[in-house]
Amino acid sequence: MRYRTHVVAAAGTFLAAASLLAHLSPSGAAPARPAAAGLGAAGAPAGVPGPPSALLQEGSVTAAQLLARVGRCDQVSDGMFRMDDEDDEPTVPVCGTPGAVFWKADLDVDCDGQATAHCNADTDGSFQEMTAFTQSDGRPLDAERLPYVVVPDPSGTWDYRAFGIRGGGLAAVVHDGQVRYAVVGDTGPAGLIGEASYATARALGITPDPEGGGTPEDVTYILFRNTAVRPPEDHAAAVRMGDRLAREFVAGAR
Repeated sequence: MRYRTHVVAAAGTFLAAASLLAHLSPSGAAPARPAAAGLGAAGAPAGVPGPPSALLQEGSVTAAQLLARVGRCDQVSDGMFRMDDEDDEPTVPVCGTPGAVFWKADLDVDCDGQATAHCNADTDGSFQEMTAFTQSDGRPLDAERLPYVVVPDPSGTWDYRAFGIRGGGLAAVVHDGQVRYAVVGDTGPAGLIGEASYATARALGITPDPEGGGTPEDVTYILFRNTAVRPPEDHAAAVRMGDRLAREFVAGAR
């Protein structure tokens, strides 16, 4: 629910270089990432966060299959969205199919929700200890551990509620050849689009720092209509549902 921050170009270059050096072996080759699943309810990040060094995939549907399905935009929003406050013009439409809505934007890191080691008022100057949607026990979501996406607050441009999108609904996020499943977890400013939780960024290999991380482009968000992951904090349940619905989606059934 916070407003976004821009990464200063020089700082971004430094962070990228530092991350690359941290992952290089003495021979100069990047070590392979272990073939483990993404973050789950018990998969808390350890140590200093940074982008992973190789690709992983959740489920059986590939990024290429999903991107082929969303190659055409049938616009369902009444206008466009900005990705950041500083953008001169809104450029991002919300597109739709009978069973999903989708958009392609940047990824700004949302750390709102439960206060944790990497998401708190000290690490994020815009931190709010709440999310628009909650866990099954009524507590805010845990941005550090749970992959979730952020939808714009309802407006005359687009109202997610009118398209069967709800808190705890299923989403697929695609970036750099990877697919990650998530839930709809928070809302953001009505005119801006392109935001997801710390856990989502980290799982996609994007630097998850809420003050200087994220990525400026090439993130595709696919939100499945009239779905509900139960409980919303169960990432494994999101992956199981995501794999099933994504297969239907790429087959043209949604």
